[in-house]
Amino acid sequence: MSNELSIQELHNLAMNIVGKDLEDNGYEFLGIKSDLKSNPQFVALREKKLHFVIVRAVTYPQNPKEYDGAFMEKMKQHALKFNARTFYAGVGLANSDNYDTPVSRDQDYIVNFEGLQEIL
Repeated sequence: MSNELSIQELHNLAMNIVGKDLEDNGYEFLGIKSDLKSNPQFVALREKKLHFVIVRAVTYPQNPKEYDGAFMEKMKQHALKFNARTFYAGVGLANSDNYDTPVSRDQDYIVNFEGLQEIL
């Protein structure tokens, strides 16, 4: 069996990183969906305002700040029905020994996450 993390495991790792960041920044979780096909992953409240957060795990060499604009616009329109703000949270993950090697269970990894990007 390979020690390489599956797409769902990479997503779960990204969810944990973003969840901790949201928690540290005073967000109150109303809903969390860790399934890859469910969007948004986090529905949270901060300063009495509803936030929808879409999380994506991105592996090297992809840029974690780039997102699917058409999809995010669709999510923004959905959020507006709830008077919510929409955010993208791209989490870059790479094997710390060799960026070109997949992230695995038995090796350290590097995280590239610069916080939430609001979809305006």
